[in-house]
Amino acid sequence: MSSDKIIELAFYTLPALITGGVAYYFFSMHTRNEEGRRRYLIHKEAQKNALPLRLQAYERLTLFLERINPAKILIRITPQSSNKHDYEEYLVSQIEVEYEHNLSQQIYISSESWDIVTTAKNATIQMVRKTTADPAIATAQELRETLLKNLFDKQSPSSVAIAHLKNEVSGLWSE
Repeated sequence: MSSDKIIELAFYTLPALITGGVAYYFFSMHTRNEEGRRRYLIHKEAQKNALPLRLQAYERLTLFLERINPAKILIRITPQSSNKHDYEEYLVSQIEVEYEHNLSQQIYISSESWDIVTTAKNATIQMVRKTTADPAIATAQELRETLLKNLFDKQSPSSVAIAHLKNEVSGLWSE
């Protein structure tokens, strides 16, 4: 083969290679864009389907926090005897039962919110136990009254947690 034939073959082959390379590049870009678009649409559809479940979880946890709010639980659960320790254990067991009933909701909310809900539960239990440990309180009725009086001075842990949940739910609309 002469050098003229090689140059002529290169002139025919080079444009075909460039065209093939450009076509491959555009085809791969198009494929990546379509893949990204499909993922976005699937993600958007999944979010649309998950939003009602997430809102329901926030509702249930708000209800849980309202039910364990010391002001509400002390009115709802009255002492059955005058023994303050029996009343304390009954209150704590009711809070734990409510918590266990809502454990599955943690998969629908942020871990920060779940930690705040758990902290509110633990703080409420701690408040009951700390007040029970006071030697000046002798009966279950006195324990109940003291817990209610203490709530006038400060905000309940449930109220703080509910405020956080409300704030997080308002952020769901911007997602």
